[in-house]
Amino acid sequence: MAFDLDMIKKVYAGFGNKVDAARKAVGKPLTLTEKILYAHIWDEEANQAYKRGVDYVDFAPDRVAMQDATAQMALLQFMQAGRPKVAVPSTAHCDHLIQAKVGAETDLEKANTESKEVFDFLGSVSNKYGIGFWKPGAGIIHQVVLENYAFPGGMMIGTDSHTVNAGGLGMLAIGVGGADACDVMAGLPWELKFPKLIGVKLTGKLSGWTAPKDVILKVAGILTVKGGTGAIVEYFGEGATSMSCTGKGTICNMGAEIGATTSTFGYDESMERYLRSTDRNDVADEANKIKEHLTADAEVYANPEQYFDEVITIDLSTLEPHLNGPFTPDLATPVSEMKEAAAKHDWPLTVEWGLIGSCTNSSYEDLSRAASIAQQAIDKGLGTKSSFGINPGSEQVRYTADRDGLIGVFEKLNATIFTNACGPCIGMWDRVGAEKQERNTIVHSFNRNFAKRADGNPNTCAFVASPEMVAAIAISGRLDFNPLTDTLTNDKGEQIKLDAPVGDELPAKGFAVGDNGYQAPAEDGSGVQVVVSPTSHRLQLLEPFAAWEGTDLKGLKLLIKAKGKCTTDHISMAGPWLKFRGHLDNISNNMLIGAINFYNEKTDNVKNQLTGEYGPVPQTQRDYKAAGIGSIVVGDENYGEGSSREHAAMEPRFLGVRAVLVKSFARIHETNLKKQGMLGLTFSNADDYNKILEDDAIDIIGLTEFTPNKPLTIVLNHKDGSTDSFEVNHTYNAQQIEWFKAGAALNIIRRNIVA
Repeated sequence: MAFDLDMIKKVYAGFGNKVDAARKAVGKPLTLTEKILYAHIWDEEANQAYKRGVDYVDFAPDRVAMQDATAQMALLQFMQAGRPKVAVPSTAHCDHLIQAKVGAETDLEKANTESKEVFDFLGSVSNKYGIGFWKPGAGIIHQVVLENYAFPGGMMIGTDSHTVNAGGLGMLAIGVGGADACDVMAGLPWELKFPKLIGVKLTGKLSGWTAPKDVILKVAGILTVKGGTGAIVEYFGEGATSMSCTGKGTICNMGAEIGATTSTFGYDESMERYLRSTDRNDVADEANKIKEHLTADAEVYANPEQYFDEVITIDLSTLEPHLNGPFTPDLATPVSEMKEAAAKHDWPLTVEWGLIGSCTNSSYEDLSRAASIAQQAIDKGLGTKSSFGINPGSEQVRYTADRDGLIGVFEKLNATIFTNACGPCIGMWDRVGAEKQERNTIVHSFNRNFAKRADGNPNTCAFVASPEMVAAIAISGRLDFNPLTDTLTNDKGEQIKLDAPVGDELPAKGFAVGDNGYQAPAEDGSGVQVVVSPTSHRLQLLEPFAAWEGTDLKGLKLLIKAKGKCTTDHISMAGPWLKFRGHLDNISNNMLIGAINFYNEKTDNVKNQLTGEYGPVPQTQRDYKAAGIGSIVVGDENYGEGSSREHAAMEPRFLGVRAVLVKSFARIHETNLKKQGMLGLTFSNADDYNKILEDDAIDIIGLTEFTPNKPLTIVLNHKDGSTDSFEVNHTYNAQQIEWFKAGAALNIIRRNIVA
């Protein structure tokens, strides 16, 4: 039976009327995206048409999802809000704090010991405030959400950028920071700039070696890592309806890698099949009653150019398998071109590891297709030339796959079965030899492949591919192996060609599970005590940030001028730092240590203007804070790309950074900065980035008249006594300016609830 069925019924009961009102307000047929957005506006029913990319709109999401690394800070903030219970259904999932090293049983036992304090905290907070809690080993948040909570036409926010995975089941599921989650759990509206719309028309049908993963790898190559910024991507066409629900989830999941707000598909038979197979017949029955509203109006898909801001067409019948990377998920190479590309770029051809799993590709279908390749290898006298690792997506998937023999097939090929958790995908991988920082190649079915992402080694060239392609490459041991054309030598010296993968969309005998790892919250949590030790190095209760002092900001020191790609991994690394996600002071010691200093091309090495010496970024900033001096961070394009990681905004705020000035922001990071009372500014003229010198003292003028759409002025006071000044832009609306003035959005929430 489904969770929160009454909530889903309530959403569906008013859905049709809200869509009709929206169609009348907009005055034309609606995309699916517009239907869901307008059905979730805070004011209940649409009475105006919102301008895409312009208007800020308040929404009422149906639910909230949090993973353990981000849930700590989100729930620490919620504890400050003064609410006795969450206002909407919410869940917390323990999947990020389990390091992959030996194998599932050993690794899980170690995590339960090392992170017991954090797991106990999350369990008790969830119990107290009415939050569903998924224990360590239960699975990766987005697979668990797809199996249990996602529903067509719903709106969900989650404290992880890959919350968008639920678009595979027809939701608008959007990654946010913990402060946004706190708002919604406190019963307040959630604000979003009304997105632009990108339509992707899928013609033809997937076959052979081509998988749903290749669709998004192709799209990433077309749109790049920022081409979807400020937009929702809606997939449609015969190719979309011919695809499995979990395949759709894979495509939506990696929409985060193009910067998209989220991605989605219209409700169809594959979604109904998935709902019924995961014991949600009641949700499927309810969805069927309003299914005409759970996809776009027919005119939209017939003439998409009239209704979307951009339309991309991909013929699945001619689409090739892809390998994307290294170091960025949008460097797309068709498998047939990899030999030439690898030679051109001198990528290491020997593949050290093949890894299958992550929230992107760990469904039953994914494992069954990869297992069909593994079984072929066994039957044809082949082994693996690369080390091989598997992360099942959930205990339900693992249990069912084990029952059906899929896990056993992988084990016969000497694969290591890791815990049902994120593991290597987020840097929680204790990879033997990574500390040597040798140049090497790995191939995985994950979503991101930034430098140091998986194993901490900046010289690991990581390539993203489908699970079946990863399996084939792990068997061959070579990056340039093309299973469509190439052969392998088996143990008898014979030349063997692998057949195309086959697999089951859903398990023929249905899903099964022993203990799914779910803990329901207490009916009355008022008596539950949440204890945080004042001497803990893992958890720290939060103190409110100070309100704006009411003046322009003058004499700010330049902390760092970051050069090139600066993702949330660069600003607040994951991996071993994950253990400090609930302790703001401790985790702030990783602030910007991965960013490249423009002036010396080094990481974690900036000039301290108080001493004239070079040193680590966090310590330099702590020196400024101790001296009562504010600072500013300057960055390049798409600053804050990557995870929803609000620590990347909270750490600078905590240590005394007052503003971040960049050429452009990734959406989630810009919002996170605003929520924490920071100034997020962009150059009016990108060339002004070059005017900023290492020893500058910087003023921000115009804050006493801070209003929407009115630029501010930057004054650079150079060491030689000269000055430069130029305008900078911002996207703050009236409400967001109040967040800045109050010192953080949470300060306003607390004030309003107390009042």
